[in-house]
Amino acid sequence: MPLTLDLDQGSRLGRMTTQNPSLTIGAVAKRVGVAIDTIRYYEREGLLPEPVRRASGYRSYDESAIAQLNFIRRAKLLGFTLEEIRDLLALSADRQRGVKAVKQRAQQRLAAIEMRIAELQRVRDGLEQLIDACPGHGAPEHCPILRALVDVEPLP
Repeated sequence: MPLTLDLDQGSRLGRMTTQNPSLTIGAVAKRVGVAIDTIRYYEREGLLPEPVRRASGYRSYDESAIAQLNFIRRAKLLGFTLEEIRDLLALSADRQRGVKAVKQRAQQRLAAIEMRIAELQRVRDGLEQLIDACPGHGAPEHCPILRALVDVEPLP
């Protein structure tokens, strides 16, 4: 039998980790790698459901909160906005149109990223031209970089 890290249903460790509904906000934050205030913010914004409260009033989370926070964190790393992530979360539960709509959202995000990359390349090229034109010495009024920042004419 190959050695794996998969937990089967009969695993004692599996039962301990998947059925623990009493994680504190600090424990969740540490496991996911986000700040406590981030978790509270996501709750206020409706990205995370309100957690169960203990008798003491403290929030109590389960593993599903960790999964949802990881989803949000990964989506942010891919460049999705919080509004887009809210849509993705809703679509992830939509059995009829979810996958098709998620793909469309990802295509839209990719198109926006490609536009941003093109804009950054134009900025880089313009800055590179200014740097090449600047001698790096002399009077400030003769510096092409400073002149470009003061001029009202559009940059190349």
